[in-house]
Amino acid sequence: YGDVGFTICTALARSFADIGDIIRGKDLYLGYDDKEKNRRQQLDEKLKEIFKKIYEGLKGDAQTYYNDNDKDGNYYKLREDWWTANRSTVWKAITCDAPHDAQYFRGTCVGDGEHSTLAKKQCRCDGANIVPTYFDYVPQYLRWFEEWA
Repeated sequence: YGDVGFTICTALARSFADIGDIIRGKDLYLGYDDKEKNRRQQLDEKLKEIFKKIYEGLKGDAQTYYNDNDKDGNYYKLREDWWTANRSTVWKAITCDAPHDAQYFRGTCVGDGEHSTLAKKQCRCDGANIVPTYFDYVPQYLRWFEEWA
């Protein structure tokens, strides 16, 4: 297949977006059977525990800022900001074993100021830790429409 590099980067971008939804508590997929639903619920509970610990480690104004008054302890605002701060590291991790010639399907990297360039090596932008996709900010149901169309 001549476009394998593009296909791999697109698949990784979709997985990356799904991970972002899970981290931020926005994932619509709840599981297809009882076993999967149970595993999904365990994951959600574990993420709540993790973000509770992060929240409890915050001091003063930061803790006030992230107090969502959410009786279920989801810490949505904290999760959103954590994702924003760490998304480039997650992208780097998810693409670490991508083929060296794998390219993202369109120019999304900062180029010469006028033109965007392709993420050419391991689905990454040259010389910058920039995530070449914004799929993680597209609502999941819209991504599903595109993916399943």
